[in-house]
Amino acid sequence: MYHHIKKLMYTVRVGRPDPRFGNMLLEQFGGANGELAAAMQYSIQGLNCPDAARKDLLMDIGTEELSHLEIVGTLARMHLKPMKKSREAAEADPLIAIAGGGGVALCNSQGNPWTADYLKITGELDVDLRSNIAAEARAKIVYERLINFCDDSGTKEALQFLMTREITHMKAFMAALESMGKDPLQIGEIAPTPGVVDKFFNDSSGEGDDGESDERGPWNEDGFDYIDAPAKPVAEGTAREVVEEIVKATRRGGSSRTQTQPRSKRVLR
Repeated sequence: MYHHIKKLMYTVRVGRPDPRFGNMLLEQFGGANGELAAAMQYSIQGLNCPDAARKDLLMDIGTEELSHLEIVGTLARMHLKPMKKSREAAEADPLIAIAGGGGVALCNSQGNPWTADYLKITGELDVDLRSNIAAEARAKIVYERLINFCDDSGTKEALQFLMTREITHMKAFMAALESMGKDPLQIGEIAPTPGVVDKFFNDSSGEGDDGESDERGPWNEDGFDYIDAPAKPVAEGTAREVVEEIVKATRRGGSSRTQTQPRSKRVLR
């Protein structure tokens, strides 16, 4: 059961509206890493969760994300308000100004409509918690970029609050995942194939124009069987074959000349 209270979770104050920035804010309203996507993802995961304790966690945070959606929507509305009367402001985003009347729309900053395809829901609690941790990290980065592009102090304070809550949620999801006591690599029930799971293929080999090289580190050393460029001999062989075929075709083309016979002359009588 939901109940709306006519008070924002964080009081929003905007000094000077900026329609272009209002458009940017829509990324966190109806974008892939926005508040509506988070609210729907966590709430639906909660509905599917058989674990009562972690279901409570998911529903708590999913509901808070709806409060965050209200904050972002209020911020965006306040920044977009000049579009309602100003032609110059409306030109910042004609879609919002004309189709939406200068108000908030359920789309991202590019005008693409919100879609449920944004949601990551597998029905496996540990997998979903990992998705949630990543979602909070992505949202934190988006808020950070918005803060860097914002000149209004009141808006920046609200965005700082929202950005901070992303870290809080990330910590909660990480703690919930750890409390399950599962090995980080224990995904599902079917075990990986021995002799395959520990192989690391060096599939990006050679030296690049900017000094890139084949690097070694914990990601391909500790506990891994390093296989050096397994496809390289095939690729080099294919390259040689292609060159040889080009050379052969060139030679054939140069030696085969069409022999034309002179036309027979007609004798006119």
